[in-house]
Amino acid sequence: MIDLDDINAYSEYDLENMIGHLTNIPELYRTAWRKAMIIELPEDYANINRMMILGTECSAIGGDLISRLIINEAQIPMTVNRGYDLPAYVDEQTLVIACSYSGYTEETISAFAQALDINARCMVISTGGKLKEIAEEKHLPLFTFDYNAQPRSTLPFSFMAIYCTLQKLGIIGDKSAEIAETIKILEQLSQQLDITVPLEKNQAKQMAQKLYGKFIFIYGSEITSEIACRWKTQLNENSKNWAASESFSELNHNSIAGYRFPAEFSKNALIILLRSSLISKAMLARYQATCRILEHDRIKYSIVDTGGESALAQMLSLVLLGDYISYYLAILNEVDPAPVRLSIS
Repeated sequence: MIDLDDINAYSEYDLENMIGHLTNIPELYRTAWRKAMIIELPEDYANINRMMILGTECSAIGGDLISRLIINEAQIPMTVNRGYDLPAYVDEQTLVIACSYSGYTEETISAFAQALDINARCMVISTGGKLKEIAEEKHLPLFTFDYNAQPRSTLPFSFMAIYCTLQKLGIIGDKSAEIAETIKILEQLSQQLDITVPLEKNQAKQMAQKLYGKFIFIYGSEITSEIACRWKTQLNENSKNWAASESFSELNHNSIAGYRFPAEFSKNALIILLRSSLISKAMLARYQATCRILEHDRIKYSIVDTGGESALAQMLSLVLLGDYISYYLAILNEVDPAPVRLSIS
């Protein structure tokens, strides 16, 4: 196994300097928030009865995370649509935000065209491409950014653009204090997880070693449900590793029944349970019960807790931890974390 404390290992496999993007994430959140604060929204955008984010893959995850984050505060529903077509319930009072790193995602463009046809309130988040052209042509609110990286490394931009828009529309309250706390925690965490921090003091390196050579399952609940999905995709795309995610309490009604066979598979599996102090007592009781079952069936597991006081800080710090873990697992797997296999068309 590669020594994660050997600095030379990173230059050998991390050919596109993904570690540089990871260490830059706290500053990206700060920059994105400031940039989003100057977005001008038409007055009638405040008169909406629902929100829909259009996007696929990493362009959709910001919407997924935020929809969970605001579920106990927002008075209107927020959903994410990854397909070519809009649901029938989208109308003129729906705020539709098209999110695409390239601006050329065909599913997003197709659904966005339909939103324009029905006169929905529309907005674009992109680096350019067709979506930016449409926004400029039709004088729509546009959040554009120039950051050269793999799309999955640009989560801070889409996340903050959407989150700030919600604040501007009064759907959520003033989040300035939570933003400041979150960025401070992310800066501290990034320093603690850096490649220069030795294994014995580096949580991400330690977890990557546990995951090496394993089939990985990520379990989440409530605020950590969508984070589990982010961990899963980062382990797939960065580490090139088998990974899957599930949520409580659904997994208690089916997945726990499937631990028995094939017996050889469970010996090489590892389950990570993402936990937060904000999770309800009922759900935390399910964590405990599930751990007892895993112990009975001799299946390895690890519990990972969040940091920070606010829900925002807990969410984004856990997201960042997963990013670092997937990066270190890529090095252990002796692969470049940046490139991904082309999608099947």
